[in-house]
Amino acid sequence: MVRINSDYGKLQGSYLFSTIAKKVGQYSEEQPDRKIIRLGIGDVTRPLTPAVIKALHEAVDEMGEEKTFRGYAPDLGYDFLRKAICDNDYRSRGCDIGQDEIFVSDGAKPDSGNIQEIFAKDDRIGVCDPVYPVYIDSNVMAGRTGDYDIKSGRYAGVVYLDCTKENGFCPDLPEEDCDIIYLCSPNNPTGTALTKDRLQDWVDYANKKGSVIIFDAAYEAYISDEDVPHSIYECEGARECAIELHSFSKNAGFTGLRLGYATVPKDLKREGVSLNTLWARRHATKYNGAPYIVQRAGEAVYSYEGRKEIRGLVDYYMENARVIRSGLEKAGYEAYGGVNSPYIWMKTPEGMSSWDFFDYLLREANVVGTPGVGFGSCGEGYFRLTAFGSHENTREAVDRICRL
Repeated sequence: MVRINSDYGKLQGSYLFSTIAKKVGQYSEEQPDRKIIRLGIGDVTRPLTPAVIKALHEAVDEMGEEKTFRGYAPDLGYDFLRKAICDNDYRSRGCDIGQDEIFVSDGAKPDSGNIQEIFAKDDRIGVCDPVYPVYIDSNVMAGRTGDYDIKSGRYAGVVYLDCTKENGFCPDLPEEDCDIIYLCSPNNPTGTALTKDRLQDWVDYANKKGSVIIFDAAYEAYISDEDVPHSIYECEGARECAIELHSFSKNAGFTGLRLGYATVPKDLKREGVSLNTLWARRHATKYNGAPYIVQRAGEAVYSYEGRKEIRGLVDYYMENARVIRSGLEKAGYEAYGGVNSPYIWMKTPEGMSSWDFFDYLLREANVVGTPGVGFGSCGEGYFRLTAFGSHENTREAVDRICRL
């Protein structure tokens, strides 16, 4: 008789955003005449830019001709895209990264879940709290954690890196050893970012302990402060200890197209084994590559016109972030983030719990956000709002919240 993976039984309830969708759906059925403004899930709302659309059309036409038709993509991705990534995301910033260290995929989310397959099951993970749920949930599924403790809201065997108001919502180096460390900067959900000095401390720690950092740079396009690095490879020694994940979803609006990449330097070795080689083997075995037309669209993001258009998208969302944070602060709320990130992390009023505030905001203002506790125990008493809406809806949502 078949046996199921019992580690799935350790997962707590449904995925955070599934729970939110269920609650909103129930409310919509009860109050169908209410206009609900969604500032919860981090999905983009602006359309794809002209340069991307043009590339998609041209690639589709190519797929209709025998001479230019493409089948399976190369394991690591097409050379044209990996070269564009290498030149624009790395070499232009002084980072020593080669094309054969870049692995094109269908997004940072699947990469963050899949990357842990190349590590031993008993490797100990360190995650920030609050944290993007995929980091912890994928390791629970893989059996890398112990049981969940309801009282603490944490899994046994995991090193939690508390991100609180006192440390600026940026993790301090742990007293306990970690083998695999997940860092996201600019951070989801808090909207804060690690300076180069603080990130260098983490690189030094990882090299000293023999740890590996999984660095999620999905929001690097939103960085405006000069002392915040766009890549962990701007730090000395990062080639020996870090894997970096990137996404085209938040900067170029590819949430519906699905495209990203992981960077695994050849200098990154553990027990004498190259992690680049391991990831290449896993990639070739379990993945047939992002579609040709989508990779051509990704290449267009780095064109002259594409870069200008993507900058316009980022500026559009960051104006929303400014409106949200300034509006909340004028109304007397504590608010953080929204400077190097499209996320605003606000303190719930009058000691309300995160889920109580979610229900209150949905019922009284018809605005949807994300309860901070859904990202971890340190998120209790906080609430995340995203800037991925229209200008009109964002201003209206802020007005509704402030009127409360």
